Amino acid sequence: MLMAHPAVLKDLITQYETLTLLGAEDSTPGAQQRLADISYTLCVATGTRDVDMALIAARHRLSGARPEDDSLLQDSVPAVAASGA
Repeated sequence: MLMAHPAVLKDLITQYETLTLLGAEDSTPGAQQRLADISYTLCVATGTRDVDMALIAARHRLSGARPEDDSLLQDSVPAVAASGA
């Protein structure tokens, strides 16, 4: 399974929490659609089918992760020294 980058998960959680805090589920159709889109994306990113489970999975994956992790942006992978040389 593909794993979402910690920064992506953190952003999705923040957007979801902000939208729910502002009452998007009872707001304009645009806000409702945005909440639905974020919920769907969270589910896809975590391999779940329920937004509550997606939030749990995302938070679990973030525990100990660095949200500013730039490991995917590095130009090269360090060479591994040959053993027994």
